[in-house]
Parts: sequence; C-alpha cells; structure tokens
Amino acid sequence: MTAYDNDNIFAKILRGEFPCYKVFETDKTLSFLDIMPRAPGHTLVIPKAPARNILDIKPDDFAEVARVSHRIAAAAKKAFNADGVTLQQFSEPAAGQVVYHLHMHIVPRKVGVDMLPPASRKEDPKVLEDHATRLIAALKS
Repeated sequence: MTAYDNDNIFAKILRGEFPCYKVFETDKTLSFLDIMPRAPGHTLVIPKAPARNILDIKPDDFAEVARVSHRIAAAAKKAFNADGVTLQQFSEPAAGQVVYHLHMHIVPRKVGVDMLPPASRKEDPKVLEDHATRLIAALKS
C-alpha cells in the first residue's frame, strides 16, 4: 500500500493550514462540511491520526470515527429535516477514493432527491456557514 501523504488536504486542515467549516471535534476526530456537497449538510468525519484509509487506521481510531459519524448522522437528519442519511467511505482508487486521508461522508437525504455528482460544484460560503450553524445547533440539542 502507498504510504500516507502528510500534504493531503485533510492533513493541512488538521494542521490549520487550510480553513474548513467545522461542526464538531473530539480528541481523535474532526468533522466539517464538504465544500462540494452532494446534498445540503454533507459532512466529513476524519481521524486526527494519519491514516490513508480503512486499511491502515488503528481500530480504536476508526471506532471513534464511527461513533462520531453516528452522532453527526442523527444531528444532520434533524438539522436538514432529512428522510434518511447516506454514509460512505472509500478506500483506494479502485473504490473511488480521491483524498488519501480516511474520511466518512455523512449525507442527509430526502425522498426523491438524487445526490449531486461528486465534486460537481463548490457551495457558496454563506450557505455553508448557515449549514454549519444548523448542524452545530442540532448537535447541541
């Protein structure tokens, strides 16, 4: 397997070198909005540990990603009045992985509304700010 790249975009976000719309953080994870969402509220949960994907993450670190993803999913369903939630995780190019730092996608879904294609458009910052505010509020309630 290819080694972890310390210069991937998520590593830069973790180091504070690149901004994000943070919605939740633990000692082992960071959760923030995808700037090219496939649906309103599309959130990413990443480990703070350097892990390329599920194939090289330590089980305890992945367990925390799963716990936080569970919490974000419930809050996203509430905040965006969603009918359901899609969780996705891609490992290696054959599976569709593009950013080589493990990340879980949490995508609130509405019946009859398709997800946008991956990386199809960058969302307006004001919309992302609003979505972050809504999700943070749902996490607190």
